[in-house]
Amino acid sequence: MKRIIIILLFALLAAGRAEACTNLIVGKNASVDGSVICTYNCDGFGFAASLSYSQPGSHAKGEMVALRGWGPKAEVHYIPQAPYTYSVAGLMNEKQVSIVETTWNGRKELQNEEGWLGYFTLMNLTLQRAASAREAIAVMHQLVQEYGYSDTGESFAICDKNEAWIMELIGKGPGRKGAVWVARRVPDDCICAYANASRIRQFPQAKKADKKLGFCITKDGETMYSADVISFAREMGYYDGTDADFSFREAYGPLDWGAIRYCEARVWSFFRHHYSTEVMDSYLPFLNGDLSEHDALPLWIKPDAPVSYRDIQEDMRDHYEGTALDMTADVSAGPWASPYRNQPVNFEASDGTKMFRERPIGCQQSGMTMVCRMRSWLPDALGGISYFNLDDASMVAYVPVYCGINRIPEPFRRENNNIMEFSTESAFWMCNFVANMVYPRYSAMIGDLREAQKELEDYYEEDQKAVEERASELTAGELSDFLTSKTIAYTDRMMKRWQKLAKLLIVKHNDQIMRPSKDGAPTWGRHTSPAYSPAFIDAVKEETGDRYIRKEIHQ
Repeated sequence: MKRIIIILLFALLAAGRAEACTNLIVGKNASVDGSVICTYNCDGFGFAASLSYSQPGSHAKGEMVALRGWGPKAEVHYIPQAPYTYSVAGLMNEKQVSIVETTWNGRKELQNEEGWLGYFTLMNLTLQRAASAREAIAVMHQLVQEYGYSDTGESFAICDKNEAWIMELIGKGPGRKGAVWVARRVPDDCICAYANASRIRQFPQAKKADKKLGFCITKDGETMYSADVISFAREMGYYDGTDADFSFREAYGPLDWGAIRYCEARVWSFFRHHYSTEVMDSYLPFLNGDLSEHDALPLWIKPDAPVSYRDIQEDMRDHYEGTALDMTADVSAGPWASPYRNQPVNFEASDGTKMFRERPIGCQQSGMTMVCRMRSWLPDALGGISYFNLDDASMVAYVPVYCGINRIPEPFRRENNNIMEFSTESAFWMCNFVANMVYPRYSAMIGDLREAQKELEDYYEEDQKAVEERASELTAGELSDFLTSKTIAYTDRMMKRWQKLAKLLIVKHNDQIMRPSKDGAPTWGRHTSPAYSPAFIDAVKEETGDRYIRKEIHQ
């Protein structure tokens, strides 16, 4: 009898698709310590995320995998299982291979809804089967060729402990299996980013396809692509120029104004954190739709200084602070200088004027966030860490999850994170509970959250030294149990600290005052009334004239 294994979609099994995500990528020589880093804010309103885990194991011939698509009524398809599959915790496997994604749609007529593989299924299967980033790209190509790809345009950051790659992929339309794609290796000394827009334009090309691999790879091994990526564009009428001038983005995912302002602006802000602000600000006209000076951002840049994983965690919380797009600095930020906006990205004024709001890296609709860190100088089980949590990166503390664990901490498990049922045992709901207290009175409360956030993340960073010392004394089996217990302890520590923070916020800020606090707890003392933001006060003054101007009475 054939044995059947069901592949569960990571975190999104009963949720809507998350189609507005951000990935940041750091090459090993661009990082402070030689880590390769990639990140994921999984953004999409109305879903509760979780952390998945799949066991490693050998599989007999004839064993099958059941692939389930989106939604309870999705058709199930069966494909042969690989002879051996690696364990996967979240989006990193036991070999320190990580795959994260961001959707850009592109030519919608190229979606083949009959394909068996959506992007999350493709990522999950690949992580179980690939021991390196290069192997992952080959596996993804093979899978979509054989079983078809069902989603729209997608970008993947595919990283291991030595290399970071970016891959852009789109299907071929109804009735056609396979996909057209390009993958490029990020230079080791550079950083890169993706935010819901195609970014690969012209690319180095090979003379012919590799017969064994079934796709093209350049002589230096730094670029791979489907053999028909250009010819298919010609066939579909997307391109009629020379091979050398071919741009993947212009053919399959051309930018419009929204893609520039809502998507490329996130890339711009990340680059601006780590490169000349003067140079990056020269791209502001481009972000406003003026393509006369610049018509694209660089695909990657060499940062002015090495980047740490803690830097990247802060980058994931960005709302354009300190830039021309700062979301806290004008009247739309409200009385509490909030970088969050409730209205849709596109909306209209009462007179019919079409308007928009900024779309930053950090946003309230994130279901989960992670910073994946791969370290070549350590055993794989220890070297791979996903700093993980559920909800908005700005509002959570990143918890270290080692890739060598053998079970998931209870607060991160799917069954404990029900979108329709609040629970203090759920990481998703505890993080959302705190975040949704802070959102309406951001400037008054964010300092308390930042204090708890830093306290935890400082502790986790400091504790790594002891973890690495202890790990060096353990066998492989002992190491897995040890790293699992540490991950569980880290998660429990976060949950307790966030419960303490929730209690502090309601007591300290009760009835819109601000009581003093110390060490995360309220203390006795004179309370204050937090002030509205200057931009809001000035806007009220302009709108109301002299109504609220205090008068002097002379008798």
